[in-house]
Amino acid sequence: MEMDIENAAKAKGEEIKEKSVVVILVGAPGSGKSTFCEQVMRSSTRPWARICQDTIGNGKSGTKAQCLKSAASALKGGKSVFIDRCNLDREQRLEFVKLGGPNVDVHAVVLDLPAKLCISRSVKRTEHEGKLQGGKAAAVVNRMLQKKELPKLSEGFTRITLCQNESDVQACLNTYSALGPMDTVPNGYFGQKNPDAKIQLGIMKFLKKAEVPAAETISDASRIQSSFSPQVLQEKNPGYKRAENVSSFPVNTAKDLKECEDLAVCSAGSHILNDAPTLAFPSISTSDFQFDLEKASDIIIEKVEEFVNKLGNVRLVLVDLSHRSKILSLVKAKATEKNIDSSKFFTFVGDITRLCSERGLHYNVIANAANWRLKPGGGGVNASIFNAAGPALEVATKEQAKSLHPGKSVAVPLPSTSPLFTREGITHVIHVLGPNMNPQRPNCLNNDYIVGCKVLRDAYTSLFEDFASIVKTQAKLAKGKNVNLVTNPLGLQEHNEGVNTKHSPNNDQKSKREDVDDYDRSKKCKASLYEVEANIHDFRTEKEHTNNDKIDASMTKAWGSWAQALYHIAMHPEKHRDVVLEILDDVVILHDLYPKARRHLLVLTRYEGLDCLTAVRKEHLNLLRTMHDVGMRWVEKFLQEDASLIFRLGYHSGPSMRQLHLHVISQDFDSKHLKNKKHWNSFNTAFFYDSVDVIEDVSNHGKATLRDDESLLSTELRCHRCRSAHPNIPRLKSHISNCRAPFPHSLLQSGRLVPPP
Repeated sequence: MEMDIENAAKAKGEEIKEKSVVVILVGAPGSGKSTFCEQVMRSSTRPWARICQDTIGNGKSGTKAQCLKSAASALKGGKSVFIDRCNLDREQRLEFVKLGGPNVDVHAVVLDLPAKLCISRSVKRTEHEGKLQGGKAAAVVNRMLQKKELPKLSEGFTRITLCQNESDVQACLNTYSALGPMDTVPNGYFGQKNPDAKIQLGIMKFLKKAEVPAAETISDASRIQSSFSPQVLQEKNPGYKRAENVSSFPVNTAKDLKECEDLAVCSAGSHILNDAPTLAFPSISTSDFQFDLEKASDIIIEKVEEFVNKLGNVRLVLVDLSHRSKILSLVKAKATEKNIDSSKFFTFVGDITRLCSERGLHYNVIANAANWRLKPGGGGVNASIFNAAGPALEVATKEQAKSLHPGKSVAVPLPSTSPLFTREGITHVIHVLGPNMNPQRPNCLNNDYIVGCKVLRDAYTSLFEDFASIVKTQAKLAKGKNVNLVTNPLGLQEHNEGVNTKHSPNNDQKSKREDVDDYDRSKKCKASLYEVEANIHDFRTEKEHTNNDKIDASMTKAWGSWAQALYHIAMHPEKHRDVVLEILDDVVILHDLYPKARRHLLVLTRYEGLDCLTAVRKEHLNLLRTMHDVGMRWVEKFLQEDASLIFRLGYHSGPSMRQLHLHVISQDFDSKHLKNKKHWNSFNTAFFYDSVDVIEDVSNHGKATLRDDESLLSTELRCHRCRSAHPNIPRLKSHISNCRAPFPHSLLQSGRLVPPP
């Protein structure tokens, strides 16, 4: 047939050009990508090149840049190319898709096989090119699957083939093996069932019983311990992203695989309902209160079964510190017997106050096994939660209740200043008190399990009802704010100005060096420009304010001459109309001279003596509300001009320029002036204090409780939407230009984000 086509073309005087193909393989380790390539290359008459990052460096692992260069060279030589990497998310595929062109089609072959099969293969294999094998592989594979994004034609593919079982894979193999030099295949999406599926439920059944013998795990563990540090995995495995829950496991005993299995089950559930409200709760009354574990586990299952479907799209997670926990084992076994949906209820091992930061589990409400006084101390979960939450929790608890009766609970909104809020994203703590069977504790029931079981049932009922109430309230708030960006995320325009998306070690080092002093330098430069624009000739003769007796001397700050520019504009705005947008009785509005987003305004107070948030007191509440209202008015104006924008309004906890000023900033962060880590973190960590939280804090406590912690500015770079980590600003900018993840729940509450109407 190829000869017929060629002869017909020659008869018409046409030149036949072979069209190369780039086939991007998408799949977890163990899905069979390398085997697929090898079988096609053995059978096909078309010339192929396999590009594998595990072997690209003269048989050793290399870089993505090397893969791109090698693929481009093979295409130039007339070959078609297999990209043999995991390519599990859009960002990993992006640069390879760009290899396509008029004479190069780009296909995706998605080996979306059951997680059970991938993990089993990865654990059991030996001599793997990327060294991903043995006892650690289960957690690594599962963690990578959590990040999976099925490819879409809109990414630039001409053809996508989705294989979800061995039969699909064989059919796809036959298609590509039969592809001759002049052959083409139809374009489109083939084999699609659920394009939004993240992880397959097959992992659930598999991980409830280990398929790898303990002896094998031990031998593998001892052999690969040094090979499987997170650093090595990041270097050698192309799709791997460091997971705290993986790195925290020492690879030295057979229980490692068991930990991986539990983690995989929980993570699977976590990903299926990725954005679902989540309650993490300890076993009530079975530790300090010595309640019988069998009876307690029966009641947990009974109440979970009763509430899990009533609560809708939520997750309930039973947490304990140890994998040897008997209550976890009992509950897990009984949940399996009852066929409770493991995506909505599962067990998890870890510190309940650090499940997100250390274990990767996103949750927004935790239960505390409290004492009747609702006080810190006493050891166990209660002490841990109060310590982790800081003094803010005790204060907030006192506002809700002074004591608690057995079988009851009380939900306490967690102030945004609490470390549990800023670090873990927890919005509420629900204190719950169960029955006591410990003679050393108050209200002992002396083994009266008739009363005790009733009290424990009441305790879990009250706990789950409080959680349901929180979920319902937050849903109403989100609806009231028209937060439909969760299902239809804001589209961010791709930007090039000031962004170098090419990556090299030199670029990384340069970015790190610039981070050290560029933040302070840019602030001083900005101040100088404000001085020039405002025609301010000499700040050095200005005296620091000392005559406001309402402000504690301890809260004043020695401002350098360069930091005075905003103060002078605020005090004499009529002299600086060339830089001021609007002058009102209490505030002045102007553009940030170095905007960090497409829209970035400053709302300055005109009050003498209000240098920063530490000077704010309850008598300034009306001013704070005025500043917020003025900012919102400008936001409405901007949204009328560009409905794709989303805004935040807030203050820097430790500003570098004098005069209290509110930032009104769009969340695209599309700016050539956003250059370093401190620029980013000053708007995307707890260093940035949302205006609504400032008003609430001052209203409730008479002042703003701040985290003026400079160390926040040097923390790792994380996307403000999906919270993924990135090594430098160019990489981060490249990511956020394509990220469509919903914003974190903490930002979607209380009007912290202002979306289009």
